[in-house]
Amino acid sequence: MKVMSVRGSGRLAEDQQRLNIVGMEREAMQGFFATLGAPEFHARQVLQWVYQRGVSDFSAMTDLSKTLRVRLKEIAKIGLPDVVSESSSADGTRKWLLRLVDGNCIETVFIPEEGRGTLCVSSQVGCALNCSFCATARQGFNRNLDSSEIISQLLIAKGLLQLSGHGERPITNVVMMGMGEPLLNYQAVISAMRLMLDDLSFGLSRRRVTLSTAGVVPAIRRLSRDCPVSLAVSLHATDDALRDKLVPLNRKYPIRQVLEACKHYLLGDQRRRVTFEYVMLKGANDSKDDAHRLCGLLDDVRAKVNLIPFNPVPGVGWQASESGALNTFRDVLLSAGIMTVTRRTRGADIEAACGQLAGQFRDRTQRRARL
Repeated sequence: MKVMSVRGSGRLAEDQQRLNIVGMEREAMQGFFATLGAPEFHARQVLQWVYQRGVSDFSAMTDLSKTLRVRLKEIAKIGLPDVVSESSSADGTRKWLLRLVDGNCIETVFIPEEGRGTLCVSSQVGCALNCSFCATARQGFNRNLDSSEIISQLLIAKGLLQLSGHGERPITNVVMMGMGEPLLNYQAVISAMRLMLDDLSFGLSRRRVTLSTAGVVPAIRRLSRDCPVSLAVSLHATDDALRDKLVPLNRKYPIRQVLEACKHYLLGDQRRRVTFEYVMLKGANDSKDDAHRLCGLLDDVRAKVNLIPFNPVPGVGWQASESGALNTFRDVLLSAGIMTVTRRTRGADIEAACGQLAGQFRDRTQRRARL
C-alpha cells in the first residue's frame, strides 16, 4: 500500500489551479466525474483509493483507465497540508503541527488507548469564543477551515501512524474537540464528518464521531437533523453568572437554552446521551453545592459527565481543583445516578491536553464569531 506522503512546501501556480478533490463528499465526487463524461462509479473507486488505501497519485489508481488517470492529473489534485513538526508525549500521545496553504498552522492530536485510537481534530484557525481557560482562545481567530483541511487531518495522521506501526486502522474514534468551535463552521464540518462516516472513506460509526460545542443552540438543533453524531457540550458551570465569565457565548445562549437544545437532540433515540464536559477549577465551580446544582440541571437529560482536570495555560488565572474536591464532586453525581468519569490528562508534557492547543497564526486579531 502506498501511504500518502507529506508534501513539500513549494506550491506551483499550475498546482494551485487544479481542483483539490480532498473533502468532496460522495455526491460531489460523482458530480465531478459527470462533468468529465465519466461514469459515477469512478467516484466510488477514487474515494476508496484516497481514504482507505491512502494513495495520493492518480497514476497508481490502477482500476481507472489510463486516459482518465492522465486527465485527472491535469485538472485535479489530492492536496494536503504540510507537516511542520511532530511531538510525542511520554504517555504515547502524538501532536502534529500542520501548515495550511495560506501559512497559518493548526494542531491535531492522536491519543492511543487500549483497543482504540482517538484523533482530536481542529475546525478553525484559532477560535472566536474567547473562553477564559483555553489556550486557543488567547490566540484569537483567523478563519474557518474548509472541509479538505478538516478531513486532511485524518488522512495525514492515519498515514503517519501506519508508517510507525499502528496497524491498518489506527484511528477508531474522532473528536471534533481541537482548535475552534465546530458549529461556527457548520457546512465544512458537516461535509467532513459525512466523509468520516461514509463506508467508502473512513467508515466510522456515528457513535465513534463526537462533536464538541460550547453551545451554539440553533446549530445543535440543525445537527440533529443533518448529521446526528455523538454530541458533547462544554458546560463548565452550573449558573449563568459564572458561565458568562468562563464561556462568553453563554450571554447569547444561556444554560437553559443549551439544555433544551440537548433534549431536542436526543429525541427519537433512547440509547443516546449527551456528554457534558466540565473543567474543574479550584474555588470557582468545584464545590459540593456546585455538584448538587449540576445534578438538578441534568435531572431530565440523558447525560454523561466528563470531569476534566484543568490543564495549565500560561497567563490564565484559573487553578486546577484539588483531587479531594474533584472526587467529592464526582461522587455526588454518581450518587444521583449520573454516569460520570474523570478524564485522564493526556499529552500535557507536549501541550496537547484539553485546552492547550494553540497552533500558529499569521493574524490573531479577528474575533468575528458568526453566531
